[in-house]
Amino acid sequence: MAQLRENKKKETRQRISDVATALFFERGYDAVTVDEIAVAAQVSKMTIFNYFARKEELILDREDDLKLLPFRRALRSRPAGQAPLAALRALVQEMHQQKHAMCHVSSQAVDWWVLVEASPALKARLRELADEAAEELAIELGGANPDASTRLMAGMIVLTVRLAREEAIRLVKRKDSANKASAAFLALMEEGFSAAERLQQR
Repeated sequence: MAQLRENKKKETRQRISDVATALFFERGYDAVTVDEIAVAAQVSKMTIFNYFARKEELILDREDDLKLLPFRRALRSRPAGQAPLAALRALVQEMHQQKHAMCHVSSQAVDWWVLVEASPALKARLRELADEAAEELAIELGGANPDASTRLMAGMIVLTVRLAREEAIRLVKRKDSANKASAAFLALMEEGFSAAERLQQR
């Protein structure tokens, strides 16, 4: 019985997310209200907020990725003696090979980012998530009270991810091949990691 309830919750959450996403793509994020989503998904507004704490979560439903949780996990679990940036390099390569959404560019991903970039509210939330990512990454790198250099390095890593993604998306929108976009993504990630590495060696 408990498993049936859990499955029903997952189905309801997925239905709400699917309905909201379809409406956002059809009309734009800012033009769609939570009330309209509730009607289309045949649930109450309260039900939506039982599953999603805020409207932004209906489209930014991978906040762990946006806050670079996989990066923090890789740093935490790296073998003794492995440099932090070596661990991140290995992770990016692995995620790229697995076609993980963080490190792989597809036409679907481009459409999603175009939708997000068209909304001031979503762009503001992305900035908040980036700030949180930089803070938590700095703590992972330097402990509870990271110094300024560690915070700078964390900020560089977060900025690198954003710029590499933006460049890959730009290439796909320009009709370049996915392979070229992926190569550009990896090249910019490596450039950013190298810059952070030089900072670490100062």
